Amino acid sequence: MAECTHDCSTCGESCAERTEEFDFRAKANPNSNVKKVIAVMSGKGGVGKSLCTASLAAAVQKLGRQAAVLDADITGPSIPKAFGVHERAMGDDQGILPVCTRTGVKLMSLNLLVANESDPVVWRGSLIAGTVKQFWSDVQWGDVDYMFVDMPPGTGDVPLTVFQSLPVDGIIVVTSPQELVSMIVEKAVKMAEMMQVPILGLVENYSYFRCPDCGKQHFIFGESHIEEIASAHALKVLARLPIDPALATACDAGDVENLSPNYLEDVAKEL
Repeated sequence: MAECTHDCSTCGESCAERTEEFDFRAKANPNSNVKKVIAVMSGKGGVGKSLCTASLAAAVQKLGRQAAVLDADITGPSIPKAFGVHERAMGDDQGILPVCTRTGVKLMSLNLLVANESDPVVWRGSLIAGTVKQFWSDVQWGDVDYMFVDMPPGTGDVPLTVFQSLPVDGIIVVTSPQELVSMIVEKAVKMAEMMQVPILGLVENYSYFRCPDCGKQHFIFGESHIEEIASAHALKVLARLPIDPALATACDAGDVENLSPNYLEDVAKEL
């Protein structure tokens, strides 16, 4: 036997000191059958990531496929409000039951478990990460065609937990036109590459504003840099969303399922 280098990845020997490979995947609830998991992430907050997540889920459900949203943004859970869901989640001895929206989208969010929606979540990172894993393991999701995971902004504990613990099939990265944001988005793209999770493409929000009087497009946040990022990483630009007051109005009213138009409908068809 050659001298041990303690690098088990390059060694075929089965010795007593061989390091076991660890699988960090959390076990799904026995009553869950989720076919595809798609994470929606961004490099920073305020780019409309939750809006994109909700719009995608609503569009998929409208296409006749069962959609679900796992709200992993524990300290800023906005998914239930966007769908107009304010009831508390229930459960039984087999786990927690997701709450269904008017059109049947299945939701799980911390705001469906706390007594008051406006109570702050003052938790350490390990507890937050553990809660995300419980949303996968303890929730009885049933049959789901597409589960969208609404990630918190950045590349910290929760994104790492999601990538390591959930069977993520792909990632959609949401950005906005500013050059500063584009730089931060590259961090999210590189994290996904490091975790070897496929990136399905980029969505640019706040891309432009169309004047209701003359129809001309105005680039409120400056010229887009999304093509540069997409080209640098050989990624696809899935959609450019305009600044549309109707989007904010629909989310505030809990009516995201009735968005017209739903700017991500074509993206949903390609999933």
